[in-house]
Amino acid sequence: MGALSITVPIRQERSYGHSRTGSNHRETPQAANFQIRKAGSDAGKTIVNLGTSGLIRGAVQVVKKGAGDNNLHIHTGMDGIWMVLKGEVTFYGEGDEIIGVFGPNEGIVMPHGNAYWFSSTGDVVLEFLQIVTWAPDVEDKRVDLTEQKEKVGPGRGQLFRRPRSRLTFGS
Repeated sequence: MGALSITVPIRQERSYGHSRTGSNHRETPQAANFQIRKAGSDAGKTIVNLGTSGLIRGAVQVVKKGAGDNNLHIHTGMDGIWMVLKGEVTFYGEGDEIIGVFGPNEGIVMPHGNAYWFSSTGDVVLEFLQIVTWAPDVEDKRVDLTEQKEKVGPGRGQLFRRPRSRLTFGS
C-alpha cells in the first residue's frame, strides 16, 4: 500500500468582537486545509484524522482486504457518514445481514444506535471518507455486541491525529 500523509497549515487563533457594545470577544475556530498523500502501513485498518471542530470530525480510513470494523457494535451518540473513495466496502447488520455494498462515490448514513460492522470486500485497498457528528445531550460510547477480531478493532489498528503542520505514516 502506498503512503498516506496529511498536510495542514498551522492555524492561528483570532479574536472577533461579537457584542453590540464591542466589549465582548471570543475565540473563533479557524478553517484548516488538508491534503492527503498515499503511504503504507502494516495495520489492517489505518485512520487519518482530517480534523475536528468539536461538533464534527472528518477522517479517511484505509482498509486492507478482509479488514475493517469487523465486529458488530453501536455508537450510542455518534452519527456517521461513510463514502467510498476507492475500493469496495460491505456493511453488515445484526445476524451478518448485508446492509449494503458500496463502491466509489457511494456510501451510507449510519445514525447512532444502529448495530453494524464493515469489511473491505473489493480487490483493491479500501479508502473511504468518514464524517461523524455527535447527538446533543447523548453520551457517546462504542458498545461492542460481538468480540473484536485481531488487528482491526479500536486501538488495534493505527490511528493518526491531525498534525500541527504535516503527518506521514508508512513503511
